[in-house]
Amino acid sequence: MKNKKILWAVIIVVVIIAVVAGVVVFKKAQKPEAVTDVALVTDVGTIDDESFNQACWQGVEAYAKANNLKYQYYQPAADSTDERLASIDQAVKDGARAIVMPGFLFGEAAATAQSTYPDVKFIAIDVSAGDLNTDALENLYCAVFGEEQAGYIAGYAAVKDGYTKLGFLGGMAVPAVQRYGYGFVQGANAAAVELGTPIEIKYTYGGQFYGDANITAKMEGWYSEGTEIVFACGGGIYTSAVEAAVAHKGYVIGVDVDQHPVGEACVADYGYNPFVTSAMKGLQAATETALGKAFDGTWADIGGKVETLNLQMGDYVGLPTAESSWCFKTFTQDEYKAVLEAIRSGELVVSDAIDVQPAVDASVTVTYID
Repeated sequence: MKNKKILWAVIIVVVIIAVVAGVVVFKKAQKPEAVTDVALVTDVGTIDDESFNQACWQGVEAYAKANNLKYQYYQPAADSTDERLASIDQAVKDGARAIVMPGFLFGEAAATAQSTYPDVKFIAIDVSAGDLNTDALENLYCAVFGEEQAGYIAGYAAVKDGYTKLGFLGGMAVPAVQRYGYGFVQGANAAAVELGTPIEIKYTYGGQFYGDANITAKMEGWYSEGTEIVFACGGGIYTSAVEAAVAHKGYVIGVDVDQHPVGEACVADYGYNPFVTSAMKGLQAATETALGKAFDGTWADIGGKVETLNLQMGDYVGLPTAESSWCFKTFTQDEYKAVLEAIRSGELVVSDAIDVQPAVDASVTVTYID
């Protein structure tokens, strides 16, 4: 009798273990494999926009491939915070442990997502404290850039290269665009003073981040009136400057990334390529660096911070130096390095103020156009 009780006890234990093991196996079988480790959600547009989304996506791709991580991008169905949050939700469901969000439009979404998903690390590129409108929690890192320094170098180089009639076409008058523009005026002014050459600058905002017939017509008016080169600063708005430049044999300065067509020579016959240079931000570098912190155990170095990435922080702003993209006639790379180092060392200070228009020399005329 005693042996039978022991036998039944053993049978019951075995059955229980089998059931528990079966449940565990079943749950594991039911749990879907993670689709992605790293995700990028676009603000609006696509990952081949030749601007923010593309540069940050290249950072995600490079880091993920180098570290054997799965990666995916998500494109919101519409330009709204709700749709951006919906894409973030999907990325988290797909297993994302780190999510990159490029562009100031992510301010509200980042503020919400950091609280909703405390175990996910969020990297908001070009999202400022003002865009966020709240404190960054420990799982959120925001990076903005010293656009005024990049703009300064572009304006300085253009005037040193011999351009005397310049234009600035901004997208929307948001702080990053304003810093680019006011930096551009400061740099052009400094070069004009050095050379003792009078210059003229036309300055306007298009109120949007895409080109259209109206903006193209305005740019054609500028070029036909003598403007030689336009700094087109505001996402896709550069397309209008390019169209007008090609039609009037003018020149363009790109923005954010090297917008010179890959593999093409410098301007020769104006058939397609009017780019002289681009005022760049280290979007890919910033993305890769932050992702490194997210996965190598050093996230505490940046989590909860809003950092300004400028020349004092590293090579985060500047002009492209590849031979195919260096389309200046006389401005040299030695001159470029000199102004770069002067800013980096603090010998030359570029104002980042946007509440007042930059002061200029009497020989410099800036016309601000509504």
